[in-house]
Amino acid sequence: MSTNEENKTPSSSTTRRNFIKTLGFAGAAFTIVPRHVLGNGFVAPSDTLYIAGIGAGGKGTSDLASFATSPNVKIAYLCDVDERSTKESVKNFPDAPMYKDYRKMLEENKDSIDAVSVSTPDHMHAVQAMAAMELGKHVYVQKPLTHDIAEARQLTEAARKYQVVTQMGNQGASGDGVRKMKEYYDAGLIGEVHTVQCWTNRAIWPMALETPTRKDNIPKELDWDLWLGTAEKRDYNDAYLPFDWRGWSDFGTGALGDMACHIMDPVYRILPILYPDQVECSAADAFKANFETVDYPKSFPTASKIHLNYPRTDGKGNIKVAWMDGGIMPERPEELGDNEAFGNWDGGVLFIGTKGKLLADCYGANPRLLPLSLNEQVSVKESIARVPEGHYLQWVNACIAGYGKAETSSSFDYAGPFTESLLIGNLALKAYFEVDPNAKNQGFWGGTKYHGRKRLHWDAKNMRVTNFDEANQYVKRNYRTGW
Repeated sequence: MSTNEENKTPSSSTTRRNFIKTLGFAGAAFTIVPRHVLGNGFVAPSDTLYIAGIGAGGKGTSDLASFATSPNVKIAYLCDVDERSTKESVKNFPDAPMYKDYRKMLEENKDSIDAVSVSTPDHMHAVQAMAAMELGKHVYVQKPLTHDIAEARQLTEAARKYQVVTQMGNQGASGDGVRKMKEYYDAGLIGEVHTVQCWTNRAIWPMALETPTRKDNIPKELDWDLWLGTAEKRDYNDAYLPFDWRGWSDFGTGALGDMACHIMDPVYRILPILYPDQVECSAADAFKANFETVDYPKSFPTASKIHLNYPRTDGKGNIKVAWMDGGIMPERPEELGDNEAFGNWDGGVLFIGTKGKLLADCYGANPRLLPLSLNEQVSVKESIARVPEGHYLQWVNACIAGYGKAETSSSFDYAGPFTESLLIGNLALKAYFEVDPNAKNQGFWGGTKYHGRKRLHWDAKNMRVTNFDEANQYVKRNYRTGW
C-alpha cells in the first residue's frame, strides 16, 4: 500500500488519496560477491542494514528486536539517556556500543550507520529524526511522528529533500484490516461516508496534573538534562518518567497522540480528506479538594471529545470526524446487538455512510459491516496487496532497496500530513484551557476561568488558526537554548 503519494498541499489541486499496491521487494540491488560463492546463510556487507537505535529502552526495546528479525539487519549502535531501561537491548545486542547523547553517536559513527530508529518521548522525535536525515540516514520514527504541527511538516519536507526511506511506527498501517476496509469502501458497500466516530480507552497514565514543585533526586542512571532535550529546564521529579511523560504536554501528546495514529489511520488513509478546516472540543475538568479547578497548561484532561471537519478533496462536501478518549464512546449503532463487541479494549472506529456502516477495532483490525449478518452474505475480492513481511521489515527492505525503489505504508509523505491533521485536535484542547484574562467571574466553584470551547478555523497552508490568535502559540513551541 503506497504512502509515497503525490505531494498534495491545500494550495495545489488535490486529488483523492491513491491506495497503491505495495511494491514487491526483490532483495538488495547489488552485492560485492555473489551469494553462491559466499555460502548459504551468509549476508554480504553490502546487503546489511546497519541500524542505530535512539531510544533503546521501553518501546525501543521491541522496535529494535523487530528489526533484528531480518538476517539483513545489524543493530550497530544504541543510545538512551536512562540506563535503567536498556538492559534487554544491551543483552540482545552486546556488540553495539551504547551512547547517551544521540548527537555524539551520529557524529562519531555517521559513516557506519545506514538507518536510525527513533523511539523516544514525543518532544524529541523531530530533532532526532532531522539530525539523522541531514546525514542521509533512513529513519523509522515512533508515533506520533512529532510533538508539534510545524515539526511534522518540516520532517515531511526533509524526507523529500534528503531522499531517505521513512516510516512512522503505526503498525496497523501495514495490516490486512485497513486494506480490507478500503476494499469494502471501494466496492460501495456503505456508500459515501459522511461521519466517522473514533474512540479509545486511553489514557492509562495520570492526567489532569498540576505541575510538580518538589525537587527529587535524579537517579544516577539518568541524564536528566539530555532527557529534557528541547523542553524547558526544570527540576527532576519522578512524576515525569519513565512512563508518565505522555500526560505532560511539554513531553507527550496525550491520549490523542498515543492512540489516534492507530485508530484514525483507516479514516485518513481511505477517505478523500487531507486537512481539517475546523476543530472544536470538549474536555473534562478536574477539581482540587476545595473545588478549585486544576490548571491544565502542562497536562492533559482526563477525557475529551474533539470534532474535526474535513473538506473532501473531491469537492463533494465535508466529512465529520469525532475523536473521544478517556473512556468516552459514541452511541452504540442500532444495527449492533446489545452484547456484540463495539470495537475492542483499545478502542475502535465507525464509518457511517449513506448506505451502511463499517466498524473496526484499534489498528483497523477485524473490520465488519453492520449488522454483522451482512458479513456472511458479502464477498469482496481482494484487490490491494498485503504486506506479509509486516511494518518493520517492510521499512528494512525498502531501505536496502534504496530511496524510491520500494514502498512503505507510513512514509513521511503520508505520516507527516496525517500527524498534522491529528495534532490540530491537541491545539484545540490547549486553546480550550487558555486562561481568559477578561473573565469577570471564576465559574461556579471558583478557580480559573478558561476560554473554553470555541470553533477554531484552521488555515492549513499557513498552519494558523485564523479566528483565535492565542491558539497559534501551540503550532510550534520554542526549543530550549542549545537544541
